[in-house]
Amino acid sequence: MSTGDTPPAAPLPLAPAAPPTLRPRPAGRRPRTPPRRPETGAVIDCAVYVDGRRQAAVAPQDALRVAEGCGGYVWLGLYAPTEAELEAIAEEYGLHPLAVEDAVYAHQRPKLERYDDALFMVLKTATYVEHEELTATSEVVDTGEVMVFLGPRYVITVRHGEHSGLADLRQRLEEQRELLCLGPSAVLYAVADLVVDSFVEVAGAVEEDVEELEASVFSPERTDDVGRLYQLKRELLSLRRAVSPLEVPLQTLAERPVDVVPGAMRSYFRDVLDHAIRVRDQVAGMDELLTSILQASLARTQMADNEDMRKISAYAGIIAVPTAIAGIYGMNFEYMPELDEKWGYPAVLLVIFTAIVLLYRGFKRNGWL
Repeated sequence: MSTGDTPPAAPLPLAPAAPPTLRPRPAGRRPRTPPRRPETGAVIDCAVYVDGRRQAAVAPQDALRVAEGCGGYVWLGLYAPTEAELEAIAEEYGLHPLAVEDAVYAHQRPKLERYDDALFMVLKTATYVEHEELTATSEVVDTGEVMVFLGPRYVITVRHGEHSGLADLRQRLEEQRELLCLGPSAVLYAVADLVVDSFVEVAGAVEEDVEELEASVFSPERTDDVGRLYQLKRELLSLRRAVSPLEVPLQTLAERPVDVVPGAMRSYFRDVLDHAIRVRDQVAGMDELLTSILQASLARTQMADNEDMRKISAYAGIIAVPTAIAGIYGMNFEYMPELDEKWGYPAVLLVIFTAIVLLYRGFKRNGWL
């Protein structure tokens, strides 16, 4: 993380009253509509906002100049830009080359970095993959990334992944003029809030899978759930990697003074931080629960194997009695007890039957059968 001595640009005027919240917390899952990269390039949308209002359409290469001239700021949305495309934009907006490299190649952990008077934030996105039945190979959590470049007069969002589109978010924000009046950091807040809300939904859906596995493991029927438990634990790890590292960047935005983030925005980032911590704890709790369920499943499997071995041993002991007697009388010796008696054969059968009954009752009483 680098710092510089360049003085920050004059902050945008704040709204006289505290703006309302961006939107209510979602109660259910949002329908997923995978975005597609436009054939014309990486630019999804580019607009200049002045006093919370969107101005006429403007080209990305002219947007910053227009924003500086009218006292507004630019929101430029990109989807999976190539290195050449992002470098051209970086030259126009003065983006740091290290941040540009991270934004092009993605696969970054959530973080917040400061370059002179600008910020660069990486957020992991997540979505729940619907499935009819959880198997040992099911994909449950799909992840992507959103990078945000934040400066005094611009905010640039770069998306990677086939979900978490920002077009609907932009439309909702444009209906919240009071929030947009707070400057580019309001867009960063809205993006972070959207990402954390998606974590809430994914965690709730994964929790249903955890409950289903818990019921299966402790059901009277014998089931083999080890593979499914391990797969869900792996998928939950993807969600944990997206949620846990986000706490530090949000805490920085909520508690520390940052040039490009007005003081009025800190309460909004504190709200996002609160929800992120709650999701982090929920994910950690599910991970611990899955570990306990996995141990219980292995213990039940071991108990079932021990029970099978006891049954096999018991039946082997019962069969050993008639086998031994038949083996003795099958040795064809001339002088053996009861060979010349008419009741000798029924007597031996009666002894065998009596021994079998006594052994069976003994094993049954001891729980081996």
